[in-house]
Amino acid sequence: MSYSKNFEELSKAKHDRKSFDCGEDELNDFIKTKAMKHMQAGISRTMVLPAKLPLLNQKYPICSFYSIAPSSISRSTLPEKYGKKLPHYPIPVFLIAQLAVHKEFHSTGLGKVSLIKALEYLWEVNAHMRAYAVVVDCLNDGAQSFYAKYGFEVLCSHNGRTRIFLPMKTVKQIFEP
Repeated sequence: MSYSKNFEELSKAKHDRKSFDCGEDELNDFIKTKAMKHMQAGISRTMVLPAKLPLLNQKYPICSFYSIAPSSISRSTLPEKYGKKLPHYPIPVFLIAQLAVHKEFHSTGLGKVSLIKALEYLWEVNAHMRAYAVVVDCLNDGAQSFYAKYGFEVLCSHNGRTRIFLPMKTVKQIFEP
């Protein structure tokens, strides 16, 4: 299986969600049963990288996906060097709620590509609706290590997971050097 060049919004009619397997049950369940419901409810948006060729059912397998949503954090959760000049009310952020790569593409760099595409998408949204940072609630230590390689820092514990963040000022340096 090879993947196409562009991410696109998840579509029930076009994308085969059932064949996706990243090796993590929670992420597999999300793309198969929750992503469309969350999009329809206006909770999040899921973008997928489809394969170049469809399956026999004429739907395209998903090689990778990310799901994003608006969120907020408390100034008090930020390290002091970041939070001291911010207001005391909730700080708007973008949440990468899910990001996963099909097992077939593990260790190929597609995770990095998917993260960069998610950040690029959020940077474009930031031009219209500002946010202070991008946050991720890490599923496990492996996920935390992955994001740490790209500059994400520990923010706090949130719902039993390590929450990490990357300030939009850092994202700006990626897309506007």
